[in-house]
This record gives sequence, C-alpha cells and structure tokens, in this order.
Amino acid sequence: MTDFVVYNASQVATPTDESELETVRDGAVAVDDGVVVAVGSTDEVVRDYPPANATAAIDAAGKTVLPGFVDPHTHALFAGDRADEFTAKLRGATYQEILAEGGGILRTVRAVREATREQLVENLLEQLDVMLAHGTTTVEVKSGYGLDVETEVKMLEAIAEADDHHPIDVVSTFMGAHAVPKDTDADSYVDHVVEEQLPAVAERGLAEFCDVFCEAGVFSVEQSRRVLEAGQEHGLKPKIHADEFERLGGAGLAVELGAMSADHLLQSTAEDIESLRDSDVTPVLLPGTAFALATEYADASAFENADIPVAIATDFNPNCFSQSMEFAIELACNGMRMSPASAIRAATKTAAAALDRTDGTGTLQEGAPGDLVVVDVPDYEHLPYNFGVTNVETVIKCGEVVHRD
Repeated sequence: MTDFVVYNASQVATPTDESELETVRDGAVAVDDGVVVAVGSTDEVVRDYPPANATAAIDAAGKTVLPGFVDPHTHALFAGDRADEFTAKLRGATYQEILAEGGGILRTVRAVREATREQLVENLLEQLDVMLAHGTTTVEVKSGYGLDVETEVKMLEAIAEADDHHPIDVVSTFMGAHAVPKDTDADSYVDHVVEEQLPAVAERGLAEFCDVFCEAGVFSVEQSRRVLEAGQEHGLKPKIHADEFERLGGAGLAVELGAMSADHLLQSTAEDIESLRDSDVTPVLLPGTAFALATEYADASAFENADIPVAIATDFNPNCFSQSMEFAIELACNGMRMSPASAIRAATKTAAAALDRTDGTGTLQEGAPGDLVVVDVPDYEHLPYNFGVTNVETVIKCGEVVHRD
C-alpha cells in the first residue's frame, strides 16, 4: 500500500537540475516509505499508485502542489518581546542605535538567559507550528542569544528537543558570535567563543553549522575567520552573515573558507558576486529583513545575471517577525523583482543547497523526501500574486499529512 497520493492537481511544480520550475498540468505525486516514487500526470501516476490503495490521498482539483518550503536562515528560538523597538524604528531609530542603547540582540540575550530550557522549547514549538501552517517543512534555527557557554548550550539543546517533537526538520546552527556582550571587547569575546563555547558545543554534538555576524561594529573579517576556522576544526560547516550594513569582505571570506552559504549580501559588489559565481557558496537573500528595517532590498538580478542561483529565507527573529516563507516569496517578487518561478526555486531547491541537503529536499523528483505543500491556487504564479494571506491548505511531511487548514 502506498503511503500517500495527491492527484488531479491543477498544477504540480518543482525545480529540477534542468529547469527553474518544471510544471505538470492535471498532475499527481505519489509517496511511499517517506520518499517520492512518482511524479507526472494524474493518469500516469494513479495507474501505478491508485488513490484507493493509499494510506492517505488528496484530490487536489483546482490546486497547486509544490515541494515543502525550506527556510535556511532563522533566529527562531528566543524569549521576550521587542515590539516597542518596531515603534522606535518607525520614529527613525536605526538598528545600530537600538543595539548601542542595550536593545536589539542584547535585550533578547537577557531574556533568553532568564528563560528555562523548557520555556525555550515551548516557544520554539509554537513558532514551528506557524511555520508549518505556511508550508515550511525544513528550517534552520540558530543559537546566538546566549553569548556564554551555559546559555548557548541551553539553546542548542532546546533546538534539538524541538526537532524531536515537531514534524518540521530542524537544522541547528551555533552562532555564539552573534554580538559582543556588554563589558567586553570583540577580541576577548572571540577568544571565549573559540576556546570555550565551540568545544562545549562540539563535545555534545549539538550543531551542524557555525555562523558569525561579520559586520562593522560587531566582528571583523579576521575575527570572523577565527570563529569559522575554529568551527571547522570542530567539524562544523561555516555559514556567514555578510555585507548587510557595510561591505567588510564577508562574502570573500565565505568563498575563502568554502562556506555553505553567505547571507544578507545587501552591500555586496560586482567583485563579490563574481567570486561567489566561482565557488560553491550559496547566496541567501533575506527580503523580510529589508522590509522590516525599511531599507533597500538585495539586488537579486545581479546574482541572476551572473547565473548564480540564490536562496531566500525569512530571517525570522524578534527584529523581523515573520515566520512565513509565503511572505518571503511574495517579497522576493515584489521587493527584489524575482519572477515567481525564481522565488519558489529560491525557497525550495536552492534553499536546501544552503543547508547542504543533497537528498532531493526542496524538489518533488523521484527519490526526494516526500515533503509537499498543497496550495489553494490554480498555478504557482498565483502564490505571490495573492499576497497577504496564507494559501497553504495541506502540508505533507515524509508522506504523512502534518497540517491541514
């Protein structure tokens, strides 16, 4: 008996190695033993995998079937609230000014240090529920609101526990180098990250990636290199926040170290983009961050013109409070002028590449994980076209229905 069949879809759309987004009208997908076993026309698929013989089946007439969304950059584990900072930004306060006054990241650090691990798990599970309702089936979550050994470990343990209890695949990233704590300097704090935090995280096997905020007033290129190289020595793959507010050379460092991704890239130059083209680094653009900060969007066309596929992510955090990859897709189109096909690919196949997922995650190709989203629109172009709402009707994870609107 087949695990799951969705059939009669107005459209099945999936990125492939050969096509930005391949579509099938009156399409169907079959999943067995947690992986996709057939994609094609309804007539072709149901001939071999009859819905009547499936554990679960969905008649998706009038709807579109997409791969589950992959969100490759979030700070989704936190405590406390910073809604008042949103109002301060509307009055003209900048991100850096709020941080300098003890707000921003450092404010969330205080709240996370005071929270119990159980509270953090509960908080993250609530956020994952919202992400799932918007079609996310794989998400990266960073630490970085601890800035000491005890709290960074507590955060990563909470991420692992939430992963165990939620249908979404949660990928953990250690980001002890997220900010410089009060009453210390960046060099001394980098020593602490390298000599104390990283060994504690690695010993417990709590993270897959190591990230750093390479930015003016936070960590320099040399300090970022120290953190990421130390992470590599402990078996953690590098990722980097690069060129968000100023161009320091973070994109170049990502290329130098063979990072899995370089994220933000608002200030990256043609030279940076050229170096990224000749590397395996995946650029991750965060349109929600530009929207939340009311700043310019990253120049997606510059990457596309250089034939570099980009990923997009929510950057969900207390300063960019959106859990929705649907909204990220909409902003990628309306804010960065990406085509709907490019934006959906960026939220699926290329986003999976930014997390080193090479098993077909983010696609509906045969052999890929059976992660699907049934969207109540007649074709994929309607997903960003119908913005400001959720169009997700059903989410399937490894062949099991895990959310239904």
